[in-house]
Amino acid sequence: MKESFNLDSRLNLCASFVRNGVKVADIGTDHAYLPVWLCKKGIAISALACDIGQEPLQNGIKTIKKYHAENMVETRLCNGLERINDDEAQDIIIAGMGGETIAEIINGWPYAKNKEKHFILQPMTRSNELVEFLYKNGFEIIKQSCCKERKIYTVMLVKYSGNIENISKEFTYIGKLSPKKNALDREFLKMEIRNLENKSKGNEKYKIVAENLKKEL
Repeated sequence: MKESFNLDSRLNLCASFVRNGVKVADIGTDHAYLPVWLCKKGIAISALACDIGQEPLQNGIKTIKKYHAENMVETRLCNGLERINDDEAQDIIIAGMGGETIAEIINGWPYAKNKEKHFILQPMTRSNELVEFLYKNGFEIIKQSCCKERKIYTVMLVKYSGNIENISKEFTYIGKLSPKKNALDREFLKMEIRNLENKSKGNEKYKIVAENLKKEL
């Protein structure tokens, strides 16, 4: 039986932000590849593979059994983090959802403002809305990077700081990326600029933000 496998670049980037020796919760786990990989590699000591749908969890159970991770990875049917207790997860991965949905999940969890928690967030859309939510609610981006898997994705490592920051509209799009130094960061920002330019046809304010972001390329 094959005991290991490789993650795609999106999940691999998420995995790179996870601390060693922690309990992990993977929200929206689908096939449970990420929690199984983290446990089999010895990075996570245990993991919860969580999903709102029964079918994805069944897929996850198959992965867990295939790689003999039953003693390390538990599946849980739940909406976001609603059934995760404080002591069950230190690093929380929320990947493959819209930024507004990720914000709702964090906002609804009573333990999110524990400063020991780390959130690894990978928004598929509306990453700017997620960044705006984070800084308005006392969270901060510790680091952020991009990867390419058919398209460009960004992943953020986030924790609660307690500091409410008044950030610019431009920062909600660029975050902690370094587009002048990193080609993938630059490609991601160019994609955001194109989206803003499309929106600017109906609203002038998007054009101003797009022009300001071009200065960061």
